[in-house]
Amino acid sequence: MYHTWRRSFARCSTPIALTIGNFDGVHLGHQAILRRLKQVAKNLDIPACVMTFEPHPREFFTPDHAPVRLTYLREKLLMLNQLGVDYTHTYRFTKSFAKITAEQFISQILAQQLAVKWLLVGDDFRFGAGRKGDFSMLQAHSIQHGFEVEAMPSILIGGKRVSSTSIRQALADSDLTTAQRYLGRPYSLTGRVIKGEQLGREIGFPTANIAIHRHRPKLTGIFAVAVHGAVDTSPTTVLPAVASLGVRPTVYENGQLLLEVHLFDFKQNIYGKQLQVDFLYKLRDEEKFSDLATLTEKIKLDVDQAKKFFLTQPIDASRLCNAS
Repeated sequence: MYHTWRRSFARCSTPIALTIGNFDGVHLGHQAILRRLKQVAKNLDIPACVMTFEPHPREFFTPDHAPVRLTYLREKLLMLNQLGVDYTHTYRFTKSFAKITAEQFISQILAQQLAVKWLLVGDDFRFGAGRKGDFSMLQAHSIQHGFEVEAMPSILIGGKRVSSTSIRQALADSDLTTAQRYLGRPYSLTGRVIKGEQLGREIGFPTANIAIHRHRPKLTGIFAVAVHGAVDTSPTTVLPAVASLGVRPTVYENGQLLLEVHLFDFKQNIYGKQLQVDFLYKLRDEEKFSDLATLTEKIKLDVDQAKKFFLTQPIDASRLCNAS
């Protein structure tokens, strides 16, 4: 896959099949769109391409009220790559870009710059200044500009629409089962291992610490997790672990959100490594204990409970999406 930042209006040399969206989470609805995109691109013998935006338009217009992200740009691009997209065109969403009218978007970007031959959008797709463009407008201009356009209906599971919003709500409710059902894979966080205060090591449970961006779904607690990217000699190896996602109230009054991962029987130095942590099962909520000794005893129980979980549900790496 090729990732391209788009800033100018230089024309692409090859016609493309294109879909447009934020693709936050790259959930089952997005995956259905991508399957249809690749099918048509293959039939037409042209590249399958995605147009997305950075930042998310709602982050640009209403930063204080924008939805939290399920995936950040790097994660999203890696997932699109895994799903077989040929090119991802990421447009910087700026004040000038927001002023482009729907008609200009069609003629200047879709037709002139990207040479779109076939276009697929969601059934609720809106575009252009003031969100005045819709599927009907695309249809009306498609013949003039020489491309075909198709709308993709929403994907329903159990009669409910799969959406990034529904996944955020599931995570806020600690409903990992629903989130996984809509994503088509476990919910995951990725990040680089940073040096901590070695407290876990001191109490017998060394952890890989990953700082978490504050604009993440409101998911906290203690979890059984699967970890990608920890083993140099076998990069596809997925390891079982127990993880704490929270603010460590036993140790700090106003702690920063941190992901702490304890890999079972693991002794390698992994500082600086980029890990993907898949959340498989919630063990309990985060708690504040009276002292470190009580916390340590609770961690022992968490580790035992997590190991029992993996005995009944072994890790199947083929079912996990490795975006590390």
